[in-house]
Amino acid sequence: MTNSDTPSIHKIRRGQRKSVSVSQEALVQTRLLQPDQPLPFVIEPVVPDIGLTAWATENRDLILTHLRDHGGILFRGFNVHGIDDFQHFIKSVGGDMLEYAYRSTPRNQVSGKIYTSTEYPADQWIPMHNEMSYSRSWPMKIGFFSIKVAEDGGETPIVDSRKVFDRIPSDIRDNFRQKQVMYIRNYGEGLDLPWENVFQTDSKAEVEAFCRDHGIEFEWKDGNRLRTWQICQAVVDHPDTSEPLWFNQAHLFHISNLPAPVQESLLSTFGDHGLPRNACYGDGSTIESEALDAIRAAYAETMVLFPWQMHDVLLLDNMLVAHGRAPFTGTRKVVVGMAETMSNQ
Repeated sequence: MTNSDTPSIHKIRRGQRKSVSVSQEALVQTRLLQPDQPLPFVIEPVVPDIGLTAWATENRDLILTHLRDHGGILFRGFNVHGIDDFQHFIKSVGGDMLEYAYRSTPRNQVSGKIYTSTEYPADQWIPMHNEMSYSRSWPMKIGFFSIKVAEDGGETPIVDSRKVFDRIPSDIRDNFRQKQVMYIRNYGEGLDLPWENVFQTDSKAEVEAFCRDHGIEFEWKDGNRLRTWQICQAVVDHPDTSEPLWFNQAHLFHISNLPAPVQESLLSTFGDHGLPRNACYGDGSTIESEALDAIRAAYAETMVLFPWQMHDVLLLDNMLVAHGRAPFTGTRKVVVGMAETMSNQ
């Protein structure tokens, strides 16, 4: 490294009055969180008071290289001065941030384009998924900021989408790659998000325009109800590495994701075609239970779980790595930001 490449610590540390040149190696250390797991890759400071956003701005190319190689980076021990600072960090590595449009889960906007993590009851697992892989457009990068750690549980499990693809039997992969996945949603029954929340508008004309722009079929029904369906990818190749990835939410949208009593109640009330949400193959045929079992087993067998620490920041390549949420007790606060749109339109 030349002198011109050597950073000054005053650019990265808050409150430092003198400029002292140090090498990048002197500021941070890198390691694997678990010796036998390449995910997540850990970057942590070796001197105190290093601001994450400023360090990331100076080292964006290094971060993107590690993110491409590992799929996920855990930044631990850095100074992150609140939600606005976290938002600046996401911008520094991902550019313009994304709004949470065409929603599938309940969330609240915290500040700017930072949102709460999915607000499902604390005793529920949130299955592994790549963010918005039920759509033809999704964020390439997603970041999580741990503000308050739960008393017990509440981890954000992660899994390499390449490993999931490899674990799923080839005949199932081939079938999904050929047929793709159809996501079917019925809004207005009081059991899922209302369409006004999903599309962030109470204008039917705006909903229709969004659907046309994004290849979503729609039908208005009596009682201000809406039905949508869309055929999306099941397997994609990563744009940088060209590796095949398992990239869909068939196992999450499918009614079999719900407890058996809930399934029975919904089917008896609404029938197959009126379910709040469901998934089938792109040709309309039923996804076999054996295939869904194999998919869920692949996620379970490759899942990586680690406890949050205060002010941890987890950055994921949303195509390379899926995430979920473990049940928890106590109060948990993890906020989320997304950046860099990828489209399969």
